[in-house]
Amino acid sequence: MNTEWEMDSVRKQTFFKCTKWQFEDTLDPINCPFHYFCDSLYAGDYPQIIDVLVFFFVTVSYLTALIAMLRKVISRRSRREDGDYDDGGDDDDKAKRYLVPSGPISFPLIILILAKGQRINTLFPISIFGPAILQLVQLSVLIFENNIEKEASFVFFGASTVSGILHASLYLDAVILPYYTGYDALVTSTFSGVCKSCVCKKEPLIVGGKIVSYRGWSSTTFLVVGVLCLRIICKLCREEAKRKKVTVIKMAVEGLAWVILIRDCVYLAVMSPVEEPVLFIAFVYGSVLVLICVYVITQVCCLVSRRSSKKTSDT
Repeated sequence: MNTEWEMDSVRKQTFFKCTKWQFEDTLDPINCPFHYFCDSLYAGDYPQIIDVLVFFFVTVSYLTALIAMLRKVISRRSRREDGDYDDGGDDDDKAKRYLVPSGPISFPLIILILAKGQRINTLFPISIFGPAILQLVQLSVLIFENNIEKEASFVFFGASTVSGILHASLYLDAVILPYYTGYDALVTSTFSGVCKSCVCKKEPLIVGGKIVSYRGWSSTTFLVVGVLCLRIICKLCREEAKRKKVTVIKMAVEGLAWVILIRDCVYLAVMSPVEEPVLFIAFVYGSVLVLICVYVITQVCCLVSRRSSKKTSDT
């Protein structure tokens, strides 16, 4: 990477926050077949206190999800020891339902953070760590299934969560796509010297670049949305046979969503543009992976415990 670039913070901000790259005719088709310059202005960063508050809020949301998940596992285990195999009771915990990242209190704030993420760019830049926030919401949706008894309330809550996830994905893309495009323009180009943002490329510059392939509006988002829609269908099914078929499909889609989500998390931990300290990036995405691992391990332990209990009762 050009040393001049590393020293020029203004040029750095211009590249990573540019929302419109303008192509212009070149006078050197051999050495500079594609000439681009940034044709947009950046409104500026929010004060650092905003980044601190966002980091604190995301940390609290993460810890809330972790604690709620552990409480869920402990309550399941205690009920099984008492001979009660109904797993739905712990989902009525109101504190968990409202305070987890996908709940009606935290989720609107997360959507607001992602909507304003272009200017949250000092200590905790959303352009780098925004995907981890969206993944935290997606994890929360998959882990915590709301057991609201009233069908109308369940459908309304599920539909609003679907809408929120789709909006959050679009807002995230509005933040990360300019960042990835600017990163591509920086790494795979040479400065033409005409202006600070003028670069020469050997191939056309595309939105989002070609270096990092992650997108908020992706198969992961639609799989999570599919899980929510199938949960709603299960709730509305009157016939037991149809409900079982939908449940099987839901479990298959949910399993695929877990696999794709783990893939995204590992990919971002490895392929995130190296602008911030690498250890901090590894810590953020590693924390999401820890939450996934804890959930998977507890689910496997619960499954083994359930089977051993049934074998004991049968004998």
